[in-house]
Amino acid sequence: MGKYEDVFRASTEDPENFWLTAAEGIDWDVAPQHALDASGAPFYRWFPDGRLNVCFNALDRHVEAGRGDQLALIYDSPVTDTHHTYTYAQLRDEVAAFAGGLARLGVEQGDRVVIYMPMVPEAAIAMLACARIGAVHSVVFGGFAPHELALRIDDAAPKVVVSASCGIEGKRVIAYKPLLDRAIELAVHKPEKSVIFQRPQERAELGTDDIDWADLVAAASPADCVPVAANAPLYILYTSGTTGKPKGVVRDGGAYAVALHWSMGAVYDVGPGETMFTGSDVGWVVGHSYIVYGPLLAGATTVLYEGKPVGTPDAGQFWRVVAEYDVKTMFTAPTAFRAIRKEDPTGSLTEDYDVTSLRHLFLAGERLDPETYHWASTLLEIPVIDHWWQTETGWPIVANPVGIEAAPVKPGSPTRPLPGWDVRVLDPSGDPVPAGVDGAIVVKLPLPPGALPTLWNDDDRYVASYLSAFDGYYLTGDSGHIDDDGYVFVMGRTDDVINVAGHRLSTGSMEEALAAHPDVAECAVIGVADELKGQVPRGFVVLKAGVSRDATEVEAELVQLVRDRIGAVASLKSVTVVAALPKTRSGKILRKTMRGIADGHDEPIPSTVDDASVIEVLRPVLRHEDPTP
Repeated sequence: MGKYEDVFRASTEDPENFWLTAAEGIDWDVAPQHALDASGAPFYRWFPDGRLNVCFNALDRHVEAGRGDQLALIYDSPVTDTHHTYTYAQLRDEVAAFAGGLARLGVEQGDRVVIYMPMVPEAAIAMLACARIGAVHSVVFGGFAPHELALRIDDAAPKVVVSASCGIEGKRVIAYKPLLDRAIELAVHKPEKSVIFQRPQERAELGTDDIDWADLVAAASPADCVPVAANAPLYILYTSGTTGKPKGVVRDGGAYAVALHWSMGAVYDVGPGETMFTGSDVGWVVGHSYIVYGPLLAGATTVLYEGKPVGTPDAGQFWRVVAEYDVKTMFTAPTAFRAIRKEDPTGSLTEDYDVTSLRHLFLAGERLDPETYHWASTLLEIPVIDHWWQTETGWPIVANPVGIEAAPVKPGSPTRPLPGWDVRVLDPSGDPVPAGVDGAIVVKLPLPPGALPTLWNDDDRYVASYLSAFDGYYLTGDSGHIDDDGYVFVMGRTDDVINVAGHRLSTGSMEEALAAHPDVAECAVIGVADELKGQVPRGFVVLKAGVSRDATEVEAELVQLVRDRIGAVASLKSVTVVAALPKTRSGKILRKTMRGIADGHDEPIPSTVDDASVIEVLRPVLRHEDPTP
């Protein structure tokens, strides 16, 4: 594929030719003659004259190429002790059958279908079935609260909702049908039908507007692929908005397929017949891109895992999956590895499995602290690759592209911008900052294929949220810097930069220092309001399993460690050992919620929270005055 500098230069100097060439990796009903349509700027469109079907590219073309017997999807569920495999031919047939069922319910091209499912193969089948007939899917994380699901139903206005009788969180069986019924009751928009996949762990009682998945498929005829315009929406995926109303990120199918197919080889070094295991959920963008669409577009084998990195039943499950399925590339969140490290600090459980097939470990979703990077690198003795992207972007912005040229790793940096992404760092006035100086990380427009072209039915909010801060740039909402070698350092969300007595300080730098302590499993630093200094940082740490030292002693060491590493200017005088940190279901620490509670606000518990009881335990700790102001 060439060296990084050559590929990157080609993407910036001649993006038209670069992306048309990348588009040759996709099968088109009508091949595009033009890459970028900038006539409606800042609403850019890619491959405006192309037509395709994304499901055909993910499934049918591999079967037609003679690889129908190759494994497409492996379902591994330690929580139900279930393993099941699908070849490309089998998965195509399952998808075509369910697509026929949706068509039988009147779902047509452009109609929306909300998918509210646990991590079962039927979730991926439903997504691909929508793509097959040109419908627009909107996956909502299984188990989301009824109010949040109702908001998404009202915004997407689906003709049909697809759900399951239950999900499984660790050892808990969670009935989905009552949650779905309540959401539909709350929603203004009423879907015509709900399709329910019955699981043996808990069957749902069906109402008059409900249809059993198995009955629907049994009565349906398989559906053929429907070609659609390249810039027709493939899906809507909702992400949190500052107003409380979720933002519906739109993904156009043609550009997404091109970008994902290109990224599978260039970034992840995964090709036909090779296995990728992404430890995430189909409810998040990572699951959309690198559990479902990306691996299948590339003709690879994907692992759909229903379980946790720890506790289902132990911290060795990721190694078991790697060993059993000859996984080449694994992708998960740093939180997962911090959890594994907390339970198994020496990594001894790897000795129970042959993990020699694993060539790369990719981590994303939050900042990869250097301590976790070093632990994973030493344990696995393979490249551990931090990379950075967002729901909005659909695929990585900054990464170490091992399929092009692996660059030397700098712990704390996801490496350099990928081809297609013109990343800059600006000061509040919109001027570029010198190398090494923190500022707002932005991307020069147009964004490459695969990134959001707008928000669902809300062009004004798209401009206001992402394009209005700096003219001609997409605002990522993250802060950081670029060093002299072009490496990007993402230090945290813009509101995680705190101002202490006029000094702008990155909480990410302080977290990096805390995480370096040998007793610390994970940590969070937040800025809380202070009458004298404006804000002061407070640190919260979870200790590794087996650490029995006095908490006060550890806390004092951590305060000194930050002072030694960053200096007295860091002003971190309060570090508290806690049992757990509040997180979203995707593993992100809820720093904004913690900060709001610490500032005395009546902070609502986010719908994405994994365990609300953690917040309640922390609430009195967060509201306690800093003992050493």
